[in-house]
Amino acid sequence: MANVLSIEDQVSVIHHLVEGVSLRSITRMTGIHRTTVLKLLVRFGDKCREFLDRQMRGLELRHLECDEQWTFVAKKQGRLHDEDRDNPRIGDQYLWIAVDQDTKLIPSFIIGKRSADMARRFMVDLASRIALPVATDTGVRAGCVPQISTDGFNAYPEAVDLAFADNCNYGQIIKDYRNTDMPGRYGPPELIGTERREIFGQINPMTICTSHVERMNLTTRTLLKRFTRLSLCFSKKLENLAAAVAVFVAYYNFCWMHASLKGTPAMAAGVSSRPWSIEELYERVMATAD
Repeated sequence: MANVLSIEDQVSVIHHLVEGVSLRSITRMTGIHRTTVLKLLVRFGDKCREFLDRQMRGLELRHLECDEQWTFVAKKQGRLHDEDRDNPRIGDQYLWIAVDQDTKLIPSFIIGKRSADMARRFMVDLASRIALPVATDTGVRAGCVPQISTDGFNAYPEAVDLAFADNCNYGQIIKDYRNTDMPGRYGPPELIGTERREIFGQINPMTICTSHVERMNLTTRTLLKRFTRLSLCFSKKLENLAAAVAVFVAYYNFCWMHASLKGTPAMAAGVSSRPWSIEELYERVMATAD
């Protein structure tokens, strides 16, 4: 007979995972084997991804900030052998993420290399989740025209145009730093200037901003140890990284009581009417499990 964890144990493990506890620490705290914890993470993460794909649709969001956050799988890119450098499943990976400025909701995310192809995939997925304005018989578009802000990565303009066409206002903010290559120093370089570029649409340059999504990087690194720098925490497989991110995003959207809101991001965006507990998130996500 298979040794199956009780629902209480599964919820307990998931609660530890979303609070940033490492796999080996969970094993020491609960007595549940690390392999069992990892299998639960992957299974629950896959269901979270399916759940978010259904829930994050038809969203009316005003200002979306997008960014890419670095991590790695198995090895850092500089440590890969020549025959592995073109393998998309190992080496440096990036979490492409969008955050709504008002509701703090994460409507879309994707994991992969920092490339033009991934930028296109990310923007197409993001556009499929937003309630874009619809042209009426009078020629006036009905509905909210979202604004998109990104950094200066040169693949973004073409990707945004492909996914949104003229259904959004888009701008880039380019930040200029100095002291970026000081040897032996680990810390943020000094910001000495910013340039805001209006790419297309009716947009006030001073509203172009990525501060909220960059602040989201801190939350990600706090609650997802796979993103914590200068530590032993990293993903051995891309599937594990994708599952961990999906669990984090589901927890953040539906359970996290955001300090700047009166509830969760999902409540602020009208996706949920109240905050969920970990137990309720588990029940909702696993309701379609085989």
